[in-house]
Amino acid sequence: MSSYGGSPPKTKKGMKKKTMDKPKEPMDKPKEETKESDKGPIKSGKMSDKEKADLKKHMDNHKDLKDLSKSELKSHRMKMMGRMRKGMSLKAAHADIM
Repeated sequence: MSSYGGSPPKTKKGMKKKTMDKPKEPMDKPKEETKESDKGPIKSGKMSDKEKADLKKHMDNHKDLKDLSKSELKSHRMKMMGRMRKGMSLKAAHADIM
């Protein structure tokens, strides 16, 4: 019979031991302030009528070429819309995808 009355407590592998020596660093560090002109154009997330028309023309071109299936066309359109809402141009968005 053992003198301590059971098995020793198990430890989890990979856990670091707690130390009181190190002071905790604050998690929120102050961010550097930037001017609005440094950030570039601010996009609201909505597409203008011109952008919508350009995207429709672009998608009609792909539909006429029949280089993409129906599901690929939808996926391509959604990817293009997402990038254009972030502020990319039609050419830049297409180059980024393809």
